[in-house]
Amino acid sequence: MAGLEVLETGMLTTVQDAGRPGHASLGVGRSGAADAASYALANRLLANPPGAAALEVTFGGLRLRARGTVTVAVTGAPGPVSVDGRGAAMNTVLSVPDGAELRLGVPTRGLRGYLAVRGGVDVPPVLGSRSTDTLADLGPARVAPGALLPVGAPPAGFPVTDAAPVAELPGTETTLRVVLGPRHDWFTPDAVRTLLSGVYEVSGRSDRVGARLLGPPLDRHRKEELPSEGMVPGSLQIPTDGDPVLFLADHPVTGGYPVIAVVASEDLPRAAQARPGTRLRFRL
Repeated sequence: MAGLEVLETGMLTTVQDAGRPGHASLGVGRSGAADAASYALANRLLANPPGAAALEVTFGGLRLRARGTVTVAVTGAPGPVSVDGRGAAMNTVLSVPDGAELRLGVPTRGLRGYLAVRGGVDVPPVLGSRSTDTLADLGPARVAPGALLPVGAPPAGFPVTDAAPVAELPGTETTLRVVLGPRHDWFTPDAVRTLLSGVYEVSGRSDRVGARLLGPPLDRHRKEELPSEGMVPGSLQIPTDGDPVLFLADHPVTGGYPVIAVVASEDLPRAAQARPGTRLRFRL
């Protein structure tokens, strides 16, 4: 059976799929690929079923050796890709011969790359999903050097294109659309105006759970405690220090701080690609 031998993982490499919805009542979040659009494209290029598991690579640094010839696609944050030392293109169908090394370098922009393999990464599912939830510590273990990741049987269909055109990711600044959140009335009118006119920077204290943002403080006019309530991806939760936290794929299912706004689901892939130092603007 074909497989991927892991030689190096870079900052963080995890197995991800479309997530495990439907378990919030048990305290289990959906998880899944942070940039769902790039993940889905990688599978479409290979004619994989939509939920096939792939690798999510944070800030490059992944090095693999093919065990058996495998067919792969690399999408997401653009960066150098090579097969046995020869440059290869992203957003294309690539054949990696048995014993060849596949490398993903540091992306030139964006944060997360996706490596899909025809047949999917065939690790055991947990609660119906092969996603690694880094907050709940649920699902497959984080990918580590020395691991051998099995590849599933190839699907019946075949790829219908060699490459896909992809719009360039935003560079140092991006704008995200929002709707006002369920607790925007806990904030002063000036706070809402500040959110929609100010610039916020993604801090280094960011991960798959959420992006912590630095920028103009958002003042509350209600100071009491808020009972925990349900959270969704894209929630802009405001802790007592006033710095927003933008919830991403591994966010908690409940939270006790008020949510001033929620990022539109169509813009979440770009939010997931915002590396530390990226400036974010929000608009209705």
